[in-house]
Amino acid sequence: MPIRVLVVDDQALVRAGFRVLLETAEDIEVVGEAENGELAVDAVAELMPDVVLMDVRMPMVDGLEATRRILSEPRKDPPRVLVLTTFDADEYVYEALRVGASGFLLKDTEPAQLIEAVRVVAAGDALLAPSVTRRLITEFASRPEVRKASPSALGVLTNREREILRLVAQGLSNDSIAEALFISPATAKTHVSRVMMKLHAHDRAALVVIAYETGLVVPGPHAG
Repeated sequence: MPIRVLVVDDQALVRAGFRVLLETAEDIEVVGEAENGELAVDAVAELMPDVVLMDVRMPMVDGLEATRRILSEPRKDPPRVLVLTTFDADEYVYEALRVGASGFLLKDTEPAQLIEAVRVVAAGDALLAPSVTRRLITEFASRPEVRKASPSALGVLTNREREILRLVAQGLSNDSIAEALFISPATAKTHVSRVMMKLHAHDRAALVVIAYETGLVVPGPHAG
């Protein structure tokens, strides 16, 4: 089954460009387009895409609010939201992660990277490179108003699971976590899945947010 994608952007040419690029991949199908967040919410309900490419700045309902609405709806298989932005340090991006987006992508990304990003997010992984994770979270998680989770929320985790969460927050892959902790990649994957389940996180991006909001990882020049 191809990956079903909904493209959301207020510029028709941008939507058309993404459609053309994505449909060069045999395993991706663009099932619809929307020109603002309100229409995106309706389109998700109707088309049930696997991935939503979501622009942030749009009229009527912006991408942030649309993401919140889409992911707050109880669905058996909620879509993954991949935020599109012109800036890699856009303050809306952190908020998008907080409401459930699985990552973000710059609009000037190379075509091959766009296609791979859709595949990564559809597979349930977060699209957060380590350098981007540190820069983004350091920039915005240091703001007092976004520190909303209590450290006690991590009480359900074992010491090993806390360490796993700390490494995820640094942007490490399962393979890198396995190398750091001298365990097998399969064991690392199991640990990450268990942490996600215990913290009710739908993907790795949500774990990154939890790690910073609970104070497990402190924002700063050497975050993590």
